Amino acid sequence: MKNIIVAGGAGYIGSHMVKKLSDAGFNPVTVDNLSTGHRDAVLHGDFEECDIADSAGMGRILEKYNPAAVMHFAAFSLVGESVEKPEKYYRNNVAGTLSLLETMRRHACDRFIFSSTAAVFGDPEYLPMDENHPKKPVNPYGRTKLMIEEALRDYSAAYDLKYVIFRYFNAAGHDESGDLKERHSPETHLIPLVVQTAKGERSSIAVYGDDYGTPDGTCVRDYIHVNDLCEAHLAGLKYLEGGGESEDFNLGNGSGFSVKEVISKVRLVSGRDFEVKTEGRRAGDPASLVADSTKARRVLGWRPEYTAVEDIIKTVWKTV
Repeated sequence: MKNIIVAGGAGYIGSHMVKKLSDAGFNPVTVDNLSTGHRDAVLHGDFEECDIADSAGMGRILEKYNPAAVMHFAAFSLVGESVEKPEKYYRNNVAGTLSLLETMRRHACDRFIFSSTAAVFGDPEYLPMDENHPKKPVNPYGRTKLMIEEALRDYSAAYDLKYVIFRYFNAAGHDESGDLKERHSPETHLIPLVVQTAKGERSSIAVYGDDYGTPDGTCVRDYIHVNDLCEAHLAGLKYLEGGGESEDFNLGNGSGFSVKEVISKVRLVSGRDFEVKTEGRRAGDPASLVADSTKARRVLGWRPEYTAVEDIIKTVWKTV
């Protein structure tokens, strides 16, 4: 079996990717420093505890496994934290990734799949947002991801590195086996927070602003199931293996779901009622964020399976 390095494979999306690679006949090799990941979430393949910035350690891992590609999920990703602690984000997301790329270059590993973010676009100038949308990130997290996107283009031109970049907004859902779950601490994502409220683990759920220019007044976001994201990454891997040139893709459901819609669907799926509190708008929250994934559908043949928000919610409700 071909070895695939999954940096950050002990995290939420990374652990789902490890399972997807194993099911597809690859041998996933998780590389994680366990700063936010969970060792018990790595259910397949090999595990190596290492930081991507540790060039000597990563060199030994690349020499040991001679991977066909590296997938990178080992970024810090909390927008608010990136504003409060930018040094942490630039050190890991930029310096750490550049160190990883340099180690790959020394070991002739030339295929790279990068988990980026639609935060590189900043406030939307039009919707849905395609790959050509202007990139004007409004926080350090988005800027760190954009820096690596630009570095990848330069590395590809100079060193013949082949890469695929994936951008998406809100990963959500659980693998339906129940073996893998979202385990962020603190939890900041809407769907798990609302599910926790339905279970009685939280006293209420807050809606931050109900006076936006959207159909029901609350923010609209593009939620995409974690397994659909992993299917896209698997398609990107096969695309590179087939000789594909470096490309970037936006991933989305094609439509967004409002905060009120998510709350309503959790009530429907759970059969439970709970308290909802309306509070003021949060600074920096755009009214709507929806990705255009036409290119990924056309080039990679990718299609999301979980297109209804209630189907995404069901995978969380029945596995917690």
